Amino acid sequence: MKISKLFFLLFFSISFFNIGELQAQTRKELETTRKKLKQEIVKVNKLLFAAKKKGKNALDDLKDINQKIATRTDYIASINKETSLLSIEINQNGKEIDKLTNRLQALKKDYAEMIFKSYKSKSKQSQLLFLMSSDNFQQAYKRVQYMKQYTAFRKKQGEEIVVQTDLIRKLNDSLLYKKEVKDTLIKVEEIEKKEIETDKKSQQKLISQIKRQERKYTRDIKAKQREERKIAAKIDKIIKDAIARSNAKKGNTKATGFALTPEAKALALRFEQNKGKLPWPVKNGLVVRRFGTQSHPTLRGITITSSGLHIATDKGTVAQSVFQGKVLAVQLLTGGKKAVLIQHGNYITTYNNLETLSVKKGDTISTGQVLGKIFTNKVTGKTTLIFVLHKETQRQNPSSWILKR
Repeated sequence: MKISKLFFLLFFSISFFNIGELQAQTRKELETTRKKLKQEIVKVNKLLFAAKKKGKNALDDLKDINQKIATRTDYIASINKETSLLSIEINQNGKEIDKLTNRLQALKKDYAEMIFKSYKSKSKQSQLLFLMSSDNFQQAYKRVQYMKQYTAFRKKQGEEIVVQTDLIRKLNDSLLYKKEVKDTLIKVEEIEKKEIETDKKSQQKLISQIKRQERKYTRDIKAKQREERKIAAKIDKIIKDAIARSNAKKGNTKATGFALTPEAKALALRFEQNKGKLPWPVKNGLVVRRFGTQSHPTLRGITITSSGLHIATDKGTVAQSVFQGKVLAVQLLTGGKKAVLIQHGNYITTYNNLETLSVKKGDTISTGQVLGKIFTNKVTGKTTLIFVLHKETQRQNPSSWILKR
């Protein structure tokens, strides 16, 4: 076996581990996604099912269990992706172990033959005799060089055997680990599937219950939507009046946007530059209703509109400002609930469904500052913040502005 071939084998083995490293990075991303979804399941159970309820509402219960099933389904899908990639890696490891084992056997065979020939050569004549039998000095010099190269080659082959043996050991260790991870994930998937089956049974019971009282629930939804529209309209009016006041000072009554000072423009620019990086308005939260117009999660043919994100959180949690600014207004709502509007240049964030307030109109606010405690519904036991974002009078999707979790 030539030295160049040995280097090729070593290069191929190192290249294989580089490919494995790239696949490991992909699997690491899948593992991160799986862990996030597992945390999401914990949140769903804690924030939607752990609260003590004084009354039952099949519609709310069905919405919660649907979210729970959807999250578990995503979790199982992420496990499937991860186990599929592990299967590919395990198969590749097995093939590479076979290749390396065959190469190692061939290498050992060549090395044994070389040692045997070397032994036979030494038994016939010593190295000194080999040199002394040279016809001239030049031939003797070449024989010395040959013996050096032969000795170096033997050493290189011995080292290569050690390298190949170590590579096989590492691959075997990696193979065993990956098989253990895959087996664990398959067991977790089986448990999650059983949980989904249990949830689906509860889901069917709730659907049957809702169908029997569909008209009542439809009326309740429409009444809640009317109340939400009234609150949204009040907030919209506060913003429009603030825009009008800012322009009245400059004698501009036709402007549709805020008349901003240079400082306010700079603040708005910083707010825009932080799009997608703003902190959440609560430390621990779960989005239970998205922004915008959407089909009702449980009743067919019913459309609901959400002015912002509905974020479920722990009882006693406080709302925090997502950016520095100034309290534009405090809005009193039905049932003693409150909303705080914070102005960030020509952007306004609203924190709706507060029980108590920690700020007042005109206060200068810093990022993360506590604005008030979020209201907990005594019947459902749920604590929900409604987070709304405007640019001038145009509502924005808050999901595009806050950090992804």
